[in-house]
Amino acid sequence: MSRPYPPYQDNPRADPFADGSTGSRGTSYDQSYSDRNDYDPYDSNTGNGIWGGVLVAVGLIIVGVVVGVVVSNNRKKNSESESSTKDAVNQTDPNDPSTFIKDPSLHQAFYGMAYTPENSQLPGCAEVIQDIQLISQLTKRIRLYGSDCNQTALVLEAIKRTKVDMEVFIGNYPIPTDGGAAYRRQRDIMKQAIQTYGTDHIAGVTVGNEFMLNYLGANGGGAEPNSAIGDTGAALLISDIQDTRDMLASLNLQTTPPVGTSDAGSYFNTKVLEAVDYGLANVHPWFANVTAETAANWTTNFFQEQNVDVAARLSNTPKMYIAETGWPTQSSDAGNANNGASSASISNLQTFIDTFVCQANSAGVPYFFFEFSDEPWKDAQFGGVEGWWGLFTSSRKLKDNITIPTCTAP
Repeated sequence: MSRPYPPYQDNPRADPFADGSTGSRGTSYDQSYSDRNDYDPYDSNTGNGIWGGVLVAVGLIIVGVVVGVVVSNNRKKNSESESSTKDAVNQTDPNDPSTFIKDPSLHQAFYGMAYTPENSQLPGCAEVIQDIQLISQLTKRIRLYGSDCNQTALVLEAIKRTKVDMEVFIGNYPIPTDGGAAYRRQRDIMKQAIQTYGTDHIAGVTVGNEFMLNYLGANGGGAEPNSAIGDTGAALLISDIQDTRDMLASLNLQTTPPVGTSDAGSYFNTKVLEAVDYGLANVHPWFANVTAETAANWTTNFFQEQNVDVAARLSNTPKMYIAETGWPTQSSDAGNANNGASSASISNLQTFIDTFVCQANSAGVPYFFFEFSDEPWKDAQFGGVEGWWGLFTSSRKLKDNITIPTCTAP
C-alpha cells in the first residue's frame, strides 16, 4: 500500500488527488524497515521466526518457500465475524495443492488482479498458496508491488505447486528517500527468485510504484512530473530501471521479461516512459468524485487520454496497463464513506464490476482490478475506506451480494 496522500479526513480531499489517478493501495514500506539493507526474510532476528529456523536447518531458498506456502492452512481469523480461511478452498488430496476444487461462482472474468500477499510488508513474511488457488479462478494474471519477504518466490512456488495457468508482473518498490537501499535489497531477492524459478511465469518486472508521485511530494514538485524536479526524480528511477535490465542480462535467461514502471495515472515522467517497455497506471474513479454509474466510462476515458495516447507518441511506444482500478465497499467511519459523488458500498462495487469488467475485456483494455481481498492492517493503520477494496473478505470469502461476471478475459 502506498500512501501518497494524507490519512483520510472528514473534509474533502484537496487537489492533486481529485483527478483520481493517485491513491495506490498496494504494498507499503514503513520507513524504519525500508532503511534496513541488512534484512534477511529468513532470519529469525529480522523476520518471521519460523522462516529463520527453516533456513538455518535446511539452507535452501526453495525449502523456505515451500514451508511458507504450507503454513497457509494456519491463517488466523481476521475478525470474530468471519470464518476461518481453512474452509475457503477444499482439495481432493490435502497433500496436493493442485487438486483444489473450483468454486462455480468464480470465473476468469478479470484481465488481471492486483495482489499483495498478506503480511508481506516487513518485518512479517507470509504465505500465498490458498490465495493463488482462489485468484486463479478469477484471472490468469496478477501484479505484485514489491519483493520483500521473498514474495516473488512465494508466488512462483505457489503457481508451481497448484499447477495453475498464471503469469506474474513481479515488482521492486524503491523508496525515493532511502538512498537506494530498498531497491537494492529487493533486486537481490528478486534475482534469487528468478534464478530458482526461471521466467516462464513472469510477464514483466516492474521497477517503482508511484515513485514519481512520491518524489514530487517529498521535494515540493507539485503535480508536474516533467518539471526540473520531476526530471531529477526520473533520473534516480531510470538508474534503477537500467540496473534491473543489467541484472536480468547477467542471468543469461532464455527469455528476458520486459521491464516497466508503475505510477499514478497523471504522474508519468516522459523520460521514464522512454526508458521502459511498459507502464502501469493507477486510475481510480473513487478519487475522481464520480458516481459508480459513470465510473467505468471515466476510467477508460482517463486511461486512454492520459496514458495510452501519451505513450503512443513516444518512439519506444511502451505498452500501457491500468495498474489499479476498483471500488471500496465500506468505510470504518461515516465521514469517509463518501468522496464527493463517490459512495462506498457493496452495490456500487457491483455496479462498477458490471459496467467495467466485461466491457474493458471486449475493448482490449488491459487492467488489474483492485483488489483480491480486504486488508485489515490498512484499516487499522489508516482507517476510512483503505482496508475495504476487496472482492473477498479478509478471510477469503467472496463478499455477500457480489456476483462475478461470466465473460472470459483475454
